Amino acid sequence: MLKSELLEIIANGENSGVEFKRDDIRPEQLGKEIVALANLMGGRILLGVEDDGSITGLHRDNLQEWVLNVFRDKVHPQLIPFYEEVVVESDLRVAVITLSQGVSKPYVLRHNNREDTYIRLGDRSELATREQQIRLFESGGLLHVEVLPVAGTSIASLDLDRLEYYLRRVISDPEVPSNDDEWIERLTGMGLMVADGIGNTVCSIAGLLCFGINPRRFLRQAGIRVMVFDSDDKEYQAVLDRHLDGPLVARWQEDDTGGKQLVDEGLIEKFVATILAFVTSEDSEIDDGLRRDKDWHYPKEAIRETVLNALAHRDWTRSVEIEVSIFFNRLEVISPGRLQNSMTVTKMKAGQRSPRNPLIMDILRDYGYVDSRGMGIRTKVIPLMRKLNNTEPVFDATDDYLKTVLLKQGAE
Repeated sequence: MLKSELLEIIANGENSGVEFKRDDIRPEQLGKEIVALANLMGGRILLGVEDDGSITGLHRDNLQEWVLNVFRDKVHPQLIPFYEEVVVESDLRVAVITLSQGVSKPYVLRHNNREDTYIRLGDRSELATREQQIRLFESGGLLHVEVLPVAGTSIASLDLDRLEYYLRRVISDPEVPSNDDEWIERLTGMGLMVADGIGNTVCSIAGLLCFGINPRRFLRQAGIRVMVFDSDDKEYQAVLDRHLDGPLVARWQEDDTGGKQLVDEGLIEKFVATILAFVTSEDSEIDDGLRRDKDWHYPKEAIRETVLNALAHRDWTRSVEIEVSIFFNRLEVISPGRLQNSMTVTKMKAGQRSPRNPLIMDILRDYGYVDSRGMGIRTKVIPLMRKLNNTEPVFDATDDYLKTVLLKQGAE
């Protein structure tokens, strides 16, 4: 690192990726900062710099060896830093410890026979909450939230007719359970039911979401909230504000001809029916069947794909619903939680795949709700919007949500 680069970093002050420390700190204090940065996006620790940005330099002997010992003894799993010392003046040096974002989250500080998880919040390193730890386990690939138990549920919370159709007709399972005990054994093996740790077998999040009877009764963030406004913001009263509940997949049955009939809509079908009047208008021309065709303000498949992505990839540790808001000039879909793993908007638009909830994704794929390749944004949403009105969807990714915006045909 050049001296000029170091001085610029110091001038900008501490932030989510930069921490200043004297070099006489205790090993566990340095370990805490290392863990917090690794659990976020990585960053730099500058030793020999005060909190106010004044440079006091290095005084500890064999500092590099001491730092590496902290990494070895205090940080778990192991991390390998990049260590360098920058000369500011002839007798004044600053140590720069550079950390990449950790790939084996969560990282913990080992001290006094404890393991504590820290995370970076602004320019502070604080103990991670239970919810933050769950997200760290998830981002490290050690936990899939979708298979966590949902308290209060049981086999009676699931629509067995819907499940029987799934087993028999969708995935062609040759053996369909015939009683509750057999169902519980089968569904536990599939990850749709799990032990709750206190002697009960309950629905997993995935099981309840895909096949549950009124999932919102037990999981308040299930479903979709649909809002419609006549304006371009939420300041005015909504024309429609409705919470949609139901299992993700529809229930079908075979008819006498070997075809299938829709018996009960799933959440996706309910959503499409709810928004239809607000995203279409009737054609002025009457066809030969004395009917008027519908003109879509947005590509139907683009809306469907965007909402399906939210359902398949949202963070189920967040206790808020997916929101779909229709304004006079655009449609917005807000999916709770930051992008999964190392996904970015650029990677998503390029077609990279990294499912947060693979079990839910597989079930939606089995039914044909989602693209078998899992590249709906690149192959459907983007080209369909370009074709309709020569615009592209707008993606806004934050630590709290992914917002996708589709511009209405003819809107400026």
